[in-house]
Amino acid sequence: MVTSNKDRICALLKSIETGDPGPVSVVNEVRYIQHNPQTHEGSEGLAALFKRLSETSPRVNIVRAFEDGAFVFAHTEYDFARRNIGFEVFRFEDGQAVEHWDNIQKRLGPNGSGHSMVDGTAGVRDVEKTEENRVFVRAFVETALIAGDQSQIDACIDPAAFVEHSPRFSDDLTELRAAISDAGDVNYQRLHRVLAEGDFVLTVCEGELEGNHTSFYDLFRVSDGKIVEHWDTIESIAPRSEWKNDNGKF
Repeated sequence: MVTSNKDRICALLKSIETGDPGPVSVVNEVRYIQHNPQTHEGSEGLAALFKRLSETSPRVNIVRAFEDGAFVFAHTEYDFARRNIGFEVFRFEDGQAVEHWDNIQKRLGPNGSGHSMVDGTAGVRDVEKTEENRVFVRAFVETALIAGDQSQIDACIDPAAFVEHSPRFSDDLTELRAAISDAGDVNYQRLHRVLAEGDFVLTVCEGELEGNHTSFYDLFRVSDGKIVEHWDTIESIAPRSEWKNDNGKF
């Protein structure tokens, strides 16, 4: 039985909890490019690192996982010294993971509508609409979030069905409109990547939150041509002088 790259990455992430060295073989550590600016590259092998971390009794919950060509992306929940929510992105080449990005923030919430950062729909549907949904969400992010065209919020989101999981907002779209307005504190500036499988689309953006350099990872679920569910993580990007590798956040 052939194991999918998605399953191999899920096993890798779970090995942080167990310390099992076997799943680390999915990573080509010689070619591995780490884009987390706070991680030293090559200072410690992954098997040794995960074994050390497992001794602190961490908990790793892979809430959702997706595969898009050479990429696997996962929505994760970690309980180390504190509870964090993250998105992990891996790029494969020649059967192994050779590049990694992530976006991690402290778990907050529930939000004003009672939703957590990780609950909601998990299973992938409408795989045949993957490319259609990718194009649709890309256009929404570029026009509504980056260009600030608030008419696209009404055009692209189904208010009757919409479920918001961000701890900063509720299901009421008025809050989103205020946040991305000229007077708001959210400033999306550049879209770096769009990954998709079926009705789920992940966008990776750079911008500012309250004037601070920030990375925005947004996961959207699309149904019948409208956005009906949204999750995110927001992470401040440390100054370049504090980076522990030179690969860049994006």
